[in-house]
Amino acid sequence: MPTGWRTPSRRHSTPPLTSCAASCLTVAATRPRVASSASATPKQGAVGSERQLQETLVDLWANHFSVFGGKGPVRLYLAQYENEAIRPHVLGKFRDLLGAVAHSPAMLFYLDNWQSAADSLHPTLAGTTGARSAGIGRGVARRGRPRRPQPAGARRPRGLNENWARELMELHTLGVDGGYTQRDVIEVARAFTGWSIAAPRDGGGFVFRPALHDAGEKHVLGQTIRAGGGEEDGERVLDILARQPATARMVATTLARRLVSDDPPASVVDRAADVFLKTDGDLREVVRSIVTGPEFFSHAALRSKVKSPLELVVSALRAAGIPADSTPRAARAIAKLGEPLYGHQTPDGWPERSTEWLSAGAVADRVNFIAMLVARPQITDSLRTLLESPDFQRR
Repeated sequence: MPTGWRTPSRRHSTPPLTSCAASCLTVAATRPRVASSASATPKQGAVGSERQLQETLVDLWANHFSVFGGKGPVRLYLAQYENEAIRPHVLGKFRDLLGAVAHSPAMLFYLDNWQSAADSLHPTLAGTTGARSAGIGRGVARRGRPRRPQPAGARRPRGLNENWARELMELHTLGVDGGYTQRDVIEVARAFTGWSIAAPRDGGGFVFRPALHDAGEKHVLGQTIRAGGGEEDGERVLDILARQPATARMVATTLARRLVSDDPPASVVDRAADVFLKTDGDLREVVRSIVTGPEFFSHAALRSKVKSPLELVVSALRAAGIPADSTPRAARAIAKLGEPLYGHQTPDGWPERSTEWLSAGAVADRVNFIAMLVARPQITDSLRTLLESPDFQRR
């Protein structure tokens, strides 16, 4: 978790989204507006999209790999984050999605990995061809060879940062009970040293900095990563994590909780996890196993979840036929209901359980939002009845 935050043990959570239909507006004219004007509104076209399952999945994974738009220049990267790191991979291989997120400047800055460097007890790649081409580490070591560790008293501008490594395992892949140790966290953090950003405050992209990379041997979940590697050390870690049974179960639970119910039956989670492992993490097939299963069509799953603020606003605007809004109005409405987009400071994302959206004050705000909407002159009596019905608050 970012510097200065405690990292308590916690269970992974993802937010519910309105039925596949309503989530289409999801981030359309809302989420990107949390970014500065430097970011376009990439999801504006999603308001009228017929690919509504895809829009649901984009929202799900953007929250699973949550970033906080209020931290430094992260807001500059939000549109890029969703359109390049998340959207292209929601029905692809989980490993590809994981890799895109790991390379994203939004995530690198949010969890401070862009500054993470080898400590003074381990060799780096300073002086290699890659380091010289980046203009760092000149003359420190022979070409292509890791330099020796600095003396214990030597100082470096940065040190090892474990934030990304910890959240990668606890929230994004294995889960808090996924069988990793603090030693694994440190080893994973070492593997990702040097994964950085070129000119982060100016919107620069990913860059690997050899002079910051810990080139020593590493041991992750019982597997050895040989010394002398560079950027590929991090890639190897992602390979290892993406193929773990605990990751399969994490992904299966995340998808089933979004698509079926807050507490999905063990049968659907087991089936989805099995498909994940058999298909090398093919998210399309995992989703197919859920939405074609009996649990998805069961009476117990029908309207079993209360809509999140995002779901409520999105579904109400769609039901009312209100087109995509390129102003911040929709985002402000969602924030007023308790879910400011890209506004969750901690990396566990917005809550997934319906009860967490149903405090007394939240219910009053929901009623007021619907009342404001149905007061519009174009709202027909039948539409008013729909929007004011208790069932409209559920999915």
